[in-house]
This record gives sequence, C-alpha cells and structure tokens, in this order.
Amino acid sequence: MARRSLRVADVVEVLEHWAAGRPLRAIAESLGLDRHTVRKYVTPARESGFGPGVGPPPEGWAAFVARVCPELGRARKNGAAWDELASRHDEIAERLKVNRPSTVWQRMHDDHGLQASLPSFRRYALATLPEAYGRRVSSTVRRDDPPPGDEAQIDYGRLGKWTDPTTGETMILNAFILVLSFSRHMFVAVVRRMDAATWLDCHVRAFAFFGAVPSRIILDNLKSGVLHPDLYDPLLNRGYAELARHFGCLIDPARAAKPKDKPRVERQVPYVRESFWTGRTFGSLPEINTGAERWCLRVAGPRDHGTTRTAPLLLFQTLEQSAMLALPTTTFEIVTWAQAKVARDCHVQVQNSFYSIPWPYVGQRLDVRIGWGIVRFYVGTQLVKTHLRGKPGQRQTDWNDYPPEKAAFFLRTPNWCRERASQLGQHVRAAVDELLDQHHLHFLRQSQGIIRLEETYGEARLDAACQRALAYGNAHYRTIKTILEKGLDPQVAEPAPTPIAGIGAYLRGPEDLLGLTTTTVLEEIPA
Repeated sequence: MARRSLRVADVVEVLEHWAAGRPLRAIAESLGLDRHTVRKYVTPARESGFGPGVGPPPEGWAAFVARVCPELGRARKNGAAWDELASRHDEIAERLKVNRPSTVWQRMHDDHGLQASLPSFRRYALATLPEAYGRRVSSTVRRDDPPPGDEAQIDYGRLGKWTDPTTGETMILNAFILVLSFSRHMFVAVVRRMDAATWLDCHVRAFAFFGAVPSRIILDNLKSGVLHPDLYDPLLNRGYAELARHFGCLIDPARAAKPKDKPRVERQVPYVRESFWTGRTFGSLPEINTGAERWCLRVAGPRDHGTTRTAPLLLFQTLEQSAMLALPTTTFEIVTWAQAKVARDCHVQVQNSFYSIPWPYVGQRLDVRIGWGIVRFYVGTQLVKTHLRGKPGQRQTDWNDYPPEKAAFFLRTPNWCRERASQLGQHVRAAVDELLDQHHLHFLRQSQGIIRLEETYGEARLDAACQRALAYGNAHYRTIKTILEKGLDPQVAEPAPTPIAGIGAYLRGPEDLLGLTTTTVLEEIPA
C-alpha cells in the first residue's frame, strides 16, 4: 500500500482526537494511520505540556503543528497553482474573513474558474494567511455507521437574519437539515417558521428529494429545546405520527440533552451555515430553497466527505437509495392538531374561524384535526363533527347542533318578536314596537334580549319594567335590564310634566338651552 502523505490538517485531527482522551490505537484505527505515525506527532504536544484535559495551545493546533513540524506547513512556492493563488491573494484574504478555506476554494473553483486544487489552496492559505485555520471545531468520537437506508438524523439550525428585498421585512431564517446516516447525503430546506405544519412539510419535501424514505428518523427529544415548542405538545404530534404511519418509517427521539445521539446532523449545521448561507445574497425565499437543493446536489453531495472519504451523493446513488423504503402511491395530507373549547353559543373558534358543535358538548374541550379542506372535531377517538374549512372570520353554523329552544332564539324574526311580546304584556309589546319601528334589523337583537329577560324575571316584572322605561322615554334593553336588576320595576314612574308655555327652552333641559339638540344613547346588545 502506498504511503499516505500527511497534511497539517491531518496532524491537527490526530491531536484533537488525542486531546479528547482517545487511546493512540483507537486514533490510528479511526484515521487509517500507523500507531508509530500517531505517536510521532503526539510526542511534541505531550512534551510541550498539552494533553487530555489541558486543551489546545493558545494559538490553536494548526499554528502549533506548523511551528513544531515545519516540513508539513512548508508550501511549494513554485508552479502554476502557487502563481495563480498569489495573483488572487487579496480576493482570497477578503473571502477568508467570511468563510472557511474549503468554502472559499469551492466557490472560487465553481463560480470563478479557479484551477488550483484544494490541497494547494490549503497550503497557500496556511503559508500566507495562517489565521484562516483558527476556526476549527472540536472533533467527536465516531460511531459505527448504520446499514444503508436504515437511519436519518434531523435537526433545525439557525442561519441568521435575512431582509426580503421586495417587502423590506427582516426575519430570522432556520435550516431544516435531514442527513442520511450511511451516505451522509443531505436535504436542506430554509424556513421562517418552525411550527407543526412546516415541520411536516419539510419531511414530505425531503422524501420527495431522495425519492425514498429512511426506515428510522432520529430527532431531538420532544421535550428538549431545539424544535418549536408547538411540536412538543403530544396532541400536535399526532400529525407527526400520521406522517410516520403513511410513509412507513419509525420516529426515534434522541435522549434529552444528548446531541451526540445524532452527531451526523449536528456537525452539518455549521457546515450548511458556512458553505451555503454565509456571504451569499438571495432575492426571495423560494430562490433560497431552490439554491439549497442545488447546493445539496452540486456542492455537499459530490464533496469528498472527511469521514467516509467518499462523495455522499455517490454512496447514496450506488448503495443507499435502493435500500430505503419506497414512496407511497397516495399523497400525504399535511394536517395540524389543536384543541378548542365549545362556547355557550355552541361554537368553537379554530384559527379565527367559527364552527358549530352539537349542544351536549358545550363547555368541553375537543381535539381538532385541521386538514386542507376539512376540519374534524373529536372527543378522544370519537368523531363529533365535520365541517368544511372556513376562511378567517367566517362562521359555519348547523342549526341542528342547537337544542330546539336555542335554535328558535336565533331564528326569531321581527314578526315573531312582536307576537311574543304581546303574550308577555302590553308594555312589553309597546317597548318592542318602539324599537322595531325605528329599524327592524338594527334593533332585532335588542328586542330578542328584552323578550329573553322573561326567562329570568318573569312576565309581570318584565311588563312593569317596560312600563317604567316607556314612561321615561327610554325603552332600550340596557334600561329595562337595569330596572330589573335594581328592583325598580314596582315603582311605576309618573308621567313627565307638561312644559309651561313661554319657558319651554329652559324646561326642556340644558341640552336645548345650550344648543345641544342631539343626545347619544349608548345601547347594549345582548350576546
């Protein structure tokens, strides 16, 4: 076997594993090196006083390796690659302020025709811009890979702020990332919300992107703090359970506060932020998501993965895709679940729309399944009511949901109000007539309310209260109700005195005296 040529990055990886406390034999097996080679580069670090539990040198492992092993950091300063990179030094330096060396090389190579290889670029950057290597992340102990198609890991990662150039709105964008554990092929969707519907939609889009479904999905524990809190509600997770049943996969939450249960996706969050997002501009959210899928296929997929040493897209196409579950033939309906309490008017409010529920369920909380066009209401697993999905502010009422006497109240017409008022007393009829004669629709609910007072106070008291209100010229619902509440109905008012001729302006009150001829009366309309 040919002898492997080590780079500074390789030795840095050795030292990071060693500083994490791994034995030399385990480091050699993981990185494919000889134990003597590992010991050769660990010895200078040990002699310098570093080791497990001490941490890296203040200048970082890369600078330490370049200092104690100059033969690794010595770049070949001749040849076309070095000349090309030197001619673009200022551009490289500017880009390295924003992105990592590998990202800078990839973008310059793909978008600007850079011919130098990535190893040459790294040697040049290390020799001329060593600070570019100061942002390495610490390594974790690698776990054995699962079989092809067996597992996928999911996480949300914050990308940063983005201002929509069309509307000027600034928002926080997050990336939904699904990584296939065997091949490391990934799907990325950029979202502005992390609610239950978006969570399900991202899954559906990911499965369509792969053209297949993994057998098991590992995500953050539903009580942890990565996903939107709505997703931790067991009721709302019923939609997620429906998705799992539809696609035939298993949902396997990681342990709480154990990010290493899904390391393959955890380590991709900074990579997506760095390689795809940082330093780019986009015109719209659809453009961002189109670019994210293109990046997965053209940048992340064909790259030489640092762990598998193979392109994730190649492993996916040759070994993993055929081992995954086939997509169902039927379309999955994305639904969300909520809870709603049945109000006294036999209606519940769901997403600013109102739906009637049979009257025996008044006061109960129902589970609500909100689909594309249908809203279903459940008590446990029992279906209680089904409605077409309404628009915000719309009220959908089935009169059969009311008890007979309640339904009759909402069907009471002005003629019915007059007839019923006559049955309750002549003064009740006079009060209702006075209101309905002004406007039969505007004062209909007030008339219904006056008649309904009979249920609480009886016919006699209601008629007496209406008589007193009529005597004062104010037969409105609020006036009559106040008379009854304060017990003033037995006190029938004396007729108002007749104004004396010649001084009518004064006796008619301060309103006429001051020229205020219009009086505004506040009316209370019963619910």
